[in-house]
Amino acid sequence: MTKTVWKWFFVWDFEKEEEWLNEMAEQGWILSSVGWCRYVFTKGEPGAYTIRLEMRGYDQEYISFMEETGAEYIGRVLQWLYFRKPASEGSFDLYSDIDSRIAHLRRIAVMLKMIGAANLMIGIVNTLGVSRAGVINLLCAALLMYGLGRIDGKIESLQKDRLLRE
Repeated sequence: MTKTVWKWFFVWDFEKEEEWLNEMAEQGWILSSVGWCRYVFTKGEPGAYTIRLEMRGYDQEYISFMEETGAEYIGRVLQWLYFRKPASEGSFDLYSDIDSRIAHLRRIAVMLKMIGAANLMIGIVNTLGVSRAGVINLLCAALLMYGLGRIDGKIESLQKDRLLRE
């Protein structure tokens, strides 16, 4: 039995997405395929899998490495890779330390900066020109900069945590 769910998550809320996917797994709905805002689940044993996702370009060596650790590659959406691992094999974390978490957040921040800056420039050019459609780009840029602020806040929090542990 399969179930398809259409759901949207902002990039800066990837932890909420991961939490939701794991709640679904706890209910016996195991992620089997991903697409743009589309999640396909297969009915299985509740709590059998832990799901993790990571923003990282497609890298077959990395995927092979993850599979060697017992994780299964589910698929990807743009730069996001989705993995699952049987819960019976113990904890499943993609980031072994604070620095690797910070590096992941910085990859997200770079992407947000690039897309936000592009939207800002297009918005300004279009707004100053004949087209008034540039307002949409300016709104997108504002939303992306909001997301960047959220990611930067997470990075700062992890950096403070790292200082406390040293």
